[in-house]
Amino acid sequence: MKIGLIGDSLTEGRPGVSFVNILKNKYPNFTLDNLGKPGESVKSLHTRLQKMKLDADYDLTFLWIGVNDMYSKLLRVQAQPVAKDHEEFREIYTGVLENIISSSNQVIAVSPGLVGENLMNASNKELKELSSIIQNIISKYPNAGFLDMQSVFQKRLSKLDSSDYISKSVIKVMKDVFFCKNSIQIDKLSKKRGLHLTLDGIHLNSNGAAIVAEEYAFIIERYYGL
Repeated sequence: MKIGLIGDSLTEGRPGVSFVNILKNKYPNFTLDNLGKPGESVKSLHTRLQKMKLDADYDLTFLWIGVNDMYSKLLRVQAQPVAKDHEEFREIYTGVLENIISSSNQVIAVSPGLVGENLMNASNKELKELSSIIQNIISKYPNAGFLDMQSVFQKRLSKLDSSDYISKSVIKVMKDVFFCKNSIQIDKLSKKRGLHLTLDGIHLNSNGAAIVAEEYAFIIERYYGL
């Protein structure tokens, strides 16, 4: 069984804890291709997919993209181009989806996760709008499904008191990559920052990675009839 995982640093697993590695340990007999790339936006992913040739024999592909289209607006340095407005986001996301659908029997589009664990901040409110756009796009394709990861996170955080911490420095993010080498260090720093699911408001700690892996695993097992 062959599964593609397409996205940004959340899928790649750096910084933070890799949910893909959890899935690889859970399904040792499956092929899981990690096609995550740090800093990826919907626009840059569209360009990347036009330049590379996806394997054409994926049974199932997860597409998790969009958080950097919001997060990059908070950073002092913009690593990748982002959609100028929601209409352009819709157009480019549709192109990305159609590219992936041509290479996979089934595609699961995952809503953008979090920009900060305060679900009422402006960034998360806009991500919710992007999530609605994605869900609307997906509804037009019979072999595509939707996973509302933001709502999953919201449910977990609703009874917790998280800080407003968001890492807004690329240098600080890179320091987390280099100095947080294992889950113990990541979780320790996450706790120090007053966070529950993320290392820095965006990237996953052990709890966040376990939640994502659990949601992906549910879909994988349903698809394969396990």
